[in-house]
Amino acid sequence: MKTYSSAGVDVKKVKGIHKAINDAIFSDLPSFVLPIKGHYAGLFRVGENTLAMHCDGVGTKVMVADAMGKYDTVGIDCVAMNANDIICLGAKPLVLVDNLLLAHEDDKLVSEILRGLKEGAKQAGCAIIGGETAIMPDMITGGKKPFDLSATMVGVVEGEPLTGAKMKPGDAIVGLESSGIHSNGYTLARKLLDTKKWGKEMLAPTKIYVKCVREMLDFCEIHGLAHITGGAFSKLMRIGAYAKVGFVLDSMPQTTGVMAELERQMANDYEFYRTFNAGVGMCVVCERTCAGPVIEIARRHGIKAQIIGSIVKEEDVVLKKNGKKISLL
Repeated sequence: MKTYSSAGVDVKKVKGIHKAINDAIFSDLPSFVLPIKGHYAGLFRVGENTLAMHCDGVGTKVMVADAMGKYDTVGIDCVAMNANDIICLGAKPLVLVDNLLLAHEDDKLVSEILRGLKEGAKQAGCAIIGGETAIMPDMITGGKKPFDLSATMVGVVEGEPLTGAKMKPGDAIVGLESSGIHSNGYTLARKLLDTKKWGKEMLAPTKIYVKCVREMLDFCEIHGLAHITGGAFSKLMRIGAYAKVGFVLDSMPQTTGVMAELERQMANDYEFYRTFNAGVGMCVVCERTCAGPVIEIARRHGIKAQIIGSIVKEEDVVLKKNGKKISLL
């Protein structure tokens, strides 16, 4: 079992579901909603303000938390999955509401999850203003203390939204280091990895890039941002489509730790780079002359960064590794 499909997630069918949802949603939009289709968040106007809104969750990483009996960091993941997505449109996170589904009443569990949510909100610079906690024993089952966690975030776009439309051939792609698997691919990762050996690394909270990226937006010529989540690098085209350009990844970092183990077990570059972040949690597309300042800003925020590729004319995502060229689409 070395692919997402063999683990039970048919990526092609999921893509079809996403298309059907988008087609239904965007068929009849009110005038205050911006027609930003297939991006990291939705955009709408309230008066003179442009707001971004996104909903995301932690996925089956909650099952790793349950197996480890450690629940105080998945809240960070929940905030990160939303904040890192809306920052890709240049939006500053403002507020968040969470949705916590439990099998049974458990004050201690809720307290630990809330601790992580508060820490995540602190890192993202946003406020938790409410949420829903529901007890659903017939639906939330399995494990020691089964639960599901997701949230909805609203942010504000100061200026024009960053869609990726300004990207052009020759731009540099700077990769910002991830803290591990982050919060995607766990349906497969849980089947490949022994949590007794790898549990601590699997549970490492998703890095929140908001403060780092906001500084880059203030001081550098940023043309596009891509949060590497579900679909990994194949999803770069969600911003590439706005400029009708492609991506060549020819200088990816050497994987280490849990990511190296996943790469070793999968032994398939196409599947690996379409499923996991390979050590890169965020891609910053900028003028090549801005790559140095972008890397320096990341360093000041304690994040390793390097140029991992370039923007090209051909609309594709191509991995160049070990003398091979692999299309990830």
